Amino acid sequence: MEVAQKTYICCYWKIYNMKEILIRTLSGVLYISIIVFAMFTSREWFMGLFFVLGIITLSEFLKLVHLTSYLAYFLLAAGFYYLSYSVFSDNAVYLLLILSGFVNLFLLKDVLWTSKIPMFEKKKYITVIFYIISGFIFLTLIPVMDIHGKFLPELIVAVFILVWCNDTFAFLIGKNFGKHKLLERISPKKTIEGFIGGVLGSLLAGFIIFKVLQAYSPDEAQQYPLWVWIALAIIVSIFGTIGDLIQSKFKRQAGVKDSGIIMPGHGGLYDRLDSIIYASPFVYAFLLIVDNVS
Repeated sequence: MEVAQKTYICCYWKIYNMKEILIRTLSGVLYISIIVFAMFTSREWFMGLFFVLGIITLSEFLKLVHLTSYLAYFLLAAGFYYLSYSVFSDNAVYLLLILSGFVNLFLLKDVLWTSKIPMFEKKKYITVIFYIISGFIFLTLIPVMDIHGKFLPELIVAVFILVWCNDTFAFLIGKNFGKHKLLERISPKKTIEGFIGGVLGSLLAGFIIFKVLQAYSPDEAQQYPLWVWIALAIIVSIFGTIGDLIQSKFKRQAGVKDSGIIMPGHGGLYDRLDSIIYASPFVYAFLLIVDNVS
């Protein structure tokens, strides 16, 4: 009787895990398909989709930090129009970039050296503006970094691929070979081996992206040589991992497993976009330096 019960429980968990994996896979494929489709359709579709993603992510973040603010949505809309779609001043973008970099680094300091991120009301607004909203603004500015203002969807798709490869390899390597914890008090499942695997996966993706762009889009590929894609892979891996840890810290403080329920098997959009939201200002700054130097 006891053996039969154990067999039943074992079978149940196998079926449950298979169902979870299937749901997670289908949800992830749909999410990636929608993003890639919008990116390659037109800049307007791209901007529209990321504005919607920004609203949902902002809503999830506001719940995590217990802030009710309609002003945050207005600032998101204003930022998208005046800084992303129709840039009224490059100096405003540069100022936002500097402030966002400082705020993101202060968030990193809070993650590494404090047991709890202090979130009084003013800091909540600062974090909303210079972490969440600015993260989306720089995401939408990356594909228009061409000197002629041409929309290059390949560039932002490539950045997303670097993030996805980093996350995938970090998960696979960490799950199968991870022994040394990366930052256990915040994210118990992350390991040093997983982080290294993520970096290697992102580097491999950067090399493949360079070769593909060089073969099928020679004019645009000439903008960025291989060393730029290698550097981008490292930047995305490091800052993407930090972004994931920061989001884990916010969720741990809020006492929740996921930021939302919009994506079955994954959680919320903030769960999916945390890495690239944090990394986007640093990616934009690096590409800006490369464009000005070269």
